[in-house]
Amino acid sequence: MKFRDGMWLVAEDKTVQYAEDIYTVTHREDRKALNLLCPTRKIFSRGDTLNLSTLNIEIEAQFDGVISVEVTHFSGAQRLGPNFDLFPDGKPSCEPKISKSHKGTTISSGALSATVGPDQHKFDIQFHATDGSKTLTSMLNRSVGLAYSPALTSPKQVEDTSKLKHYIFTQTELGVGESIHGLGERFGAWNRVGQNIEVWNEDGGTSSEQAYKNVSFWLSSRGYGVFIDAPEKIDLEIGSERCCRLQTAVEAQKLKWYLIYGPSPKEVLTKYSILTGKPGKVPSWSYGLWLSTSFTTSYDEATVTSFVEKMKESSIPVEVFHFDCFWLRAFHWTDFIWDPAFFPDPAGQIARMKSNQLVNKVSVWTNPYIGQASPIFKYAAEKGYLLKRTNGDIWQWDLWQTGMGIVDFTNPDAANWFEECLNKLYDMGVDCIKTDFGERIPTKDVKWFDESVNPEKMHNFYAFIYNRLVYESLQKRYGKHQAVLFARTACAGTQRFPLQWGGDCESTPAALAESLRGGLSLGLAGFSSWSNDIGGFEGSPPPWIYKRWVAFGLLCSHSRLHGSSSYRVPWLIDNSSTEPENCTEVLRHWVQLKRRLMPYLYAQAMESIANGWPTSIRAVALEFPDDPTAWFCDREFMIGSQILAAPIFEEDGTAEFYLPPGRWFGFWDGKEIEGGRWKKEKYGFLRLPLFVREGTVLVLGQAEGEGGFGYAWLSAGGEVRLYGVKEGDRAVLVDSEGEEKGVLEVGKDEEVKGLDVLKGEWKVERFG
Repeated sequence: MKFRDGMWLVAEDKTVQYAEDIYTVTHREDRKALNLLCPTRKIFSRGDTLNLSTLNIEIEAQFDGVISVEVTHFSGAQRLGPNFDLFPDGKPSCEPKISKSHKGTTISSGALSATVGPDQHKFDIQFHATDGSKTLTSMLNRSVGLAYSPALTSPKQVEDTSKLKHYIFTQTELGVGESIHGLGERFGAWNRVGQNIEVWNEDGGTSSEQAYKNVSFWLSSRGYGVFIDAPEKIDLEIGSERCCRLQTAVEAQKLKWYLIYGPSPKEVLTKYSILTGKPGKVPSWSYGLWLSTSFTTSYDEATVTSFVEKMKESSIPVEVFHFDCFWLRAFHWTDFIWDPAFFPDPAGQIARMKSNQLVNKVSVWTNPYIGQASPIFKYAAEKGYLLKRTNGDIWQWDLWQTGMGIVDFTNPDAANWFEECLNKLYDMGVDCIKTDFGERIPTKDVKWFDESVNPEKMHNFYAFIYNRLVYESLQKRYGKHQAVLFARTACAGTQRFPLQWGGDCESTPAALAESLRGGLSLGLAGFSSWSNDIGGFEGSPPPWIYKRWVAFGLLCSHSRLHGSSSYRVPWLIDNSSTEPENCTEVLRHWVQLKRRLMPYLYAQAMESIANGWPTSIRAVALEFPDDPTAWFCDREFMIGSQILAAPIFEEDGTAEFYLPPGRWFGFWDGKEIEGGRWKKEKYGFLRLPLFVREGTVLVLGQAEGEGGFGYAWLSAGGEVRLYGVKEGDRAVLVDSEGEEKGVLEVGKDEEVKGLDVLKGEWKVERFG
């Protein structure tokens, strides 16, 4: 949202008032915050203090490396919820320091400080490293303000605020060459500079500016990030109103954000996870292959059974089978009743699939809506479980399900009822829930059961309460670390309820690139686990796209074959081709490779969960923040900290990728290559650019065997690869429960210590 028409004029439909003076600087009684009284004109006489607006700015030390800024106009405005659930694991202690010097008044919170300049008439707030080594950003002239729309013709118009929109905004300086990333799962250009972004959940697919998962946190290439503590719609002009500034605006009387200093981006994410929560841990079996019925395809028990039987015959183990929407009756979504015409014995079918070792787990689709055609709709409406309009009617529309209502999770009875419905699915043998939708939550003419709710805030926050309820119901049934969602919508904090997938993409190379950018972006919001629709959701992928997407999808933390109007089993993609590198062979190859990687991948996942990092897909810049090129690499990713992968987007197999500085080794051939440069190479369908960093102790398990993806890899035998190692290089060994069992470490003589933890036959191989 632009408040100005270029540099010189105010936008026609706006009245804008800026904090022009810092009239007083005082400290809060507990000395943990500075309070700034900022009039909207410079004060030179007593008369100047009359008939004007003031903004109060509170700068508070939160914990080491984190300072919050809160700007308030009218402090008497109601502060309705919901609010983000901050510091869920407790707030770290903080011992701030306030000092004065010729540079102004400084508040320090460990490694981060904010200094308010000494000149009352010069608006100047600097955010910098406490040791003086680095200035991160600043707020200068006309960088804090309020605005009315439509423009005021008289100050008396504020008497009736029902006809006015009131905004608070801040602008922070962007450095030369600074790039901005994150803000949830976004599919456009990875560097946000030059973009206008609304943090507002929408169902818009992967090929638009809209996003299913809007997270109000962004990361800067300068070693800091900002979390905006506002569940409502946030409008960001990132170098797009003022080229040298990032503007944050909300329609409210206050705006609060937290500036988080690393100095490394991984440290920024760790501190962000202290604020909003660590990513949840998911079981090792969930890393295996998920196979879906697809969406609008025709399927019944016979169809499903034929798919999983042929996958088993093809030596492609299906870890999780997913029943999408039409396990339910048409027009009845979601009333939790299986369609008897297609699934007359769901509990028996699930039991047979598991006992015949066709699948390990079963997932079903849900959404938080109920179609009017279902008798359950009437029951839920009478009980008060559905969202209402302000006149008492049930809030309904025909978009998606005819006459659908929305479950009001602010009603405890509605939440309990929804959980009871889920428990009946668990009784049938369902292990996982796909929590689809939840983005189109209305804000006009709505009345929530909890009358303290601000509908504007609930629009995004609904994702949190919806996914939390389902996730916690799974935890109650299966155990704390056995709960798995497949969620589409999210907001800040939802990383606590894994896992998430990328939503509806097309079956094109461009959509594959969009999905990769979305995964990279969401990872920078502290989400550790992520998946996407292998082969694309919309359309029918040609074999070459399917095979390239399989390679990408099986290197993500989680991997699911899913489509819209066509199936994603490999033999239907290429008509059961027997040619070399056919779809079935390619899928088998990449499933087996991922199973081999599990000792490494799951150890990396445990570290990522503990620190609030993405596992895979991880941005190259997180590992190489001092390499300027890494901040522009959005066509490749890190699998944990040690392996770099680059998907292939060209039909002829050409891959163009960048290796950061240092020694790298080809995973396939072990050849050493010096980084710090771009490369272009061609690959068959059983390969893509996959390189291992020097100093890596890589533990690889078995490609096949008993136990699925949750197998006992530490005792199954395998391979330990040493890539350009030196004394002190190490690998943590975790079992399939994620428990640390030992460490492999290179000693002075370059021998590996700790191999006694590994049982079975293990080969040690050295490269470089």
